Amino acid sequence: MSEPPQDATRPMPVVDTRKHPAPADRQPDLSPDAKGSGRFWSARRVPSALIALLTLGGAGLLLYDVVAVRTGHPAMYWRRELARQLAQRPLDDIPVLAGAAFVTAVGLWLILLAITPGLRNLLPMLRPRYDVRAALTRDAAAQVLRDRAVEVSGVREARVKMRRRRADVRVISHFRDPSEVRSDLDTALAGAVTDLGMTRRPKLSVRLRGPGKKG
Repeated sequence: MSEPPQDATRPMPVVDTRKHPAPADRQPDLSPDAKGSGRFWSARRVPSALIALLTLGGAGLLLYDVVAVRTGHPAMYWRRELARQLAQRPLDDIPVLAGAAFVTAVGLWLILLAITPGLRNLLPMLRPRYDVRAALTRDAAAQVLRDRAVEVSGVREARVKMRRRRADVRVISHFRDPSEVRSDLDTALAGAVTDLGMTRRPKLSVRLRGPGKKG
């Protein structure tokens, strides 16, 4: 059978086999050594909600008192008493200094919350792509190091305390030469730290002791 004639008026599909460059706004993929995830910032929902509620309550109470005074009613007792106390007490009075110190401490605390990321339990990891961010919890990182440590021949027990910049490893050994255990342990833990893929590799602090020994 002969093929039906093609319609000359129908456009034929065109396949472009050329490699198109990536758009200008798309960044190339980053290698793991190129960039880290950076610290994760806390939303600070509880402090923000408390400050918002206190501010709203204070502003509403003050607005109500001002409106009451404007309509011919006397000011609230707390505002009259506060004005009298501020007019009579000197600036070096202990209650005045204590109140100023409290307000200053609260202000410094709020500034500290605003400029620090928080979420200290999250350890940033290297990002395999520009649009991916990841982090490990301290407990997860400590568990990985502990599992790698107990896999070393001669290690009976291992405890790991993970910090932001350091990992404290306490190991109890048995039946092997401590120097050999220490050598294998250092190699295993160094590989484990690399495998964690964290932005800032923690420094290892390893303490090895035999069974029945203290410290």
